[in-house]
Amino acid sequence: MPVRVNRYLASTGLGSRRAVEDLIRAGRVTVNGRVAELATVVAEGDDVRVDGMPVRPESTMTVLLNKPRGAVTTARDPQGRPTVTGLVEAGVRLFPVGRLDRDTTGVLLLTNDGELAEHLMHPRHGVAKTYRARVSGEPGEAALDRLRAGIELDDGPTTPAEVTSRGAGVVDITIHEGRNRQVRRMFAAIGHPVIHLDRRAYAGLTAGRLARGKWRVLTPSEVEDLRRV
Repeated sequence: MPVRVNRYLASTGLGSRRAVEDLIRAGRVTVNGRVAELATVVAEGDDVRVDGMPVRPESTMTVLLNKPRGAVTTARDPQGRPTVTGLVEAGVRLFPVGRLDRDTTGVLLLTNDGELAEHLMHPRHGVAKTYRARVSGEPGEAALDRLRAGIELDDGPTTPAEVTSRGAGVVDITIHEGRNRQVRRMFAAIGHPVIHLDRRAYAGLTAGRLARGKWRVLTPSEVEDLRRV
């Protein structure tokens, strides 16, 4: 069946649909020798190229990585730092679903399924992300209630979070948004900066017995569950 060029490109492992749309807007995509637009349709047998190189759909794969501290969430890094894609030798091109900052550890998904990535990252789905934060000091219930109610940040108020104190400056927090460094900014706003942050679960998936820096391929049933989130 013919599909729009952004959906076609998302199936080639180049990135999410939003990411490949940037390629199209930049004039880097051609279909049968003509510069593509967002409305361009691709049919079987069409010659689709990015920067002059042909691209074709590949089998989809989604993996779960237990991200170590120090790895950056990108495909390549001009500073030569280790990348999350470099940790996953899957034999196909994968890109991270969302981001974890360099010092944050834990559950990170990587995929070449652009449709799935777009679904998981879209704000309307409110995918649950659970973190364990070790913070400076011991937040009291009044401070934690501010997180539970939603807290004002410089880019607007957060939605209510699920928060549980583990004592000794350790707090579990579940959010349903994906703003840049959001959890760190939330704790800073209540006066308890994060010392270490570990994502324990993403859309219900945990690292389980995976050691830090290790990864596994998700099962078909796990992928289908993600599509229904």
